[in-house]
Amino acid sequence: MHPVSWWAEFEQNCERLDAASVTEALAEAITPAIPSLLLRREADHAADVVLRHLNRPANPERAERAATATLRLATTVQRIDDRSIGDDAGTSAAHALCRVLQGDWAQAAAATEPLVGTARLVKAFVSALHLESFGAEIALRLLNAGHSPAVAVRSSHALGRYSWWPKWLQEIVIERVLADTLNNETVAALKQCAFAGLSPTQARMARRLFNAEPQLIEATASRLDNLGEHPAATRLRGGCEATVAFAARLIPV
Repeated sequence: MHPVSWWAEFEQNCERLDAASVTEALAEAITPAIPSLLLRREADHAADVVLRHLNRPANPERAERAATATLRLATTVQRIDDRSIGDDAGTSAAHALCRVLQGDWAQAAAATEPLVGTARLVKAFVSALHLESFGAEIALRLLNAGHSPAVAVRSSHALGRYSWWPKWLQEIVIERVLADTLNNETVAALKQCAFAGLSPTQARMARRLFNAEPQLIEATASRLDNLGEHPAATRLRGGCEATVAFAARLIPV
């Protein structure tokens, strides 16, 4: 389980976490965990009212309705708690939903993680970031690999712009990010490959060159030497990734 501070990193490391999106996604994840059917219906109603307000926040009437619906739900939950004889009144998820509707998303996520699981809550936060598909994939892969939301959010924002890259280049990016070996030089080299218009055969060879396969590097460097491209061959042997696109384009289609 993760502490409140861990969940708070999603909001702290993005320019703006969309309130309507994260509220809707968290409500969809949390509400089914409310055991009482009647309480679940009231929770659904309160969430709908709050979402109508969040989608049109400039409307004072909707804001008042949202506040009233949230207060009514919180009052109902507290009344159930007061009447309960045992330690567990079955209202944990409902309490968390009240926090969601009040905008306290991190507290709500930490409270309901044991009930609904980490994966659904993480997807709710990532969906609210409104990332490109590649950026969302980076964020989820980093989080699943144990990285913090701060790292995942920053990386996804920085690299999500490359959603138009071919899949093989995106996979290299994700591999390097997970291994913490992605740097500006590699990104520049990958960008050259993206613009190089490589054939599928050339792309496969480029991927192997990025993986620094010794035999392939030497064979490719020897080919460059035979073509009179001695400086490029030297750079390739020295591990210069900026040479990969040039070397791959010389491979027969």
